[in-house]
Amino acid sequence: MLWRNETTARLFPETVGEPPNYKYDASDKEIAQWARMGVSQETSCEKGLSGKTLETAQQHGCKAVLRATYVDLTGEMVATVAVVVLSEGSDSLAMGEYFDDQEHADVPDAAVVPFAVPDTLAAKWKGDRRNGMGGTALGADGFPYAVAVTTGAVDGRTSGNLPGEFGSYGANDEDRKAWMDAANALSDVFHTHLGNLER
Repeated sequence: MLWRNETTARLFPETVGEPPNYKYDASDKEIAQWARMGVSQETSCEKGLSGKTLETAQQHGCKAVLRATYVDLTGEMVATVAVVVLSEGSDSLAMGEYFDDQEHADVPDAAVVPFAVPDTLAAKWKGDRRNGMGGTALGADGFPYAVAVTTGAVDGRTSGNLPGEFGSYGANDEDRKAWMDAANALSDVFHTHLGNLER
């Protein structure tokens, strides 16, 4: 299986970015957009995921959750990426449908439990700093993985807390959108990366 056969460094490269074309791998440093801060040693589903995301993963036989924390190259955004390992033969695409639904939810689930990394920009990364989430399934039946991502601000700023009239008429949803977009983009990067590893 992918998650047992690959090294940590291969699953979670030192840097990742969106490949502009097939000539690049997500791990190529010249296209780097995110830098890895650390990898969690904890792999239990209960400690890696939260809320509806955990419940949905458990419904599909969650076996393990592998997490790594990245910071974007501006040093302003932090993200924890989770590779969700499901039971053999489970419908991983159902996890993808769940993430699609969350993208349009009034209050999206927090998804991944943040993994703080001491002595890095992600040292203060914790649950109450989560601003956005995203995810994707990795293929059809027989490829039992999904990727989930939670994003936040390195400085701890939270979304959806705009005061007075600035917080009305969907403004808080718009404030959250950038974090959701970043989480979805990073999940897509890992979708491509892990798919290439599986080949």
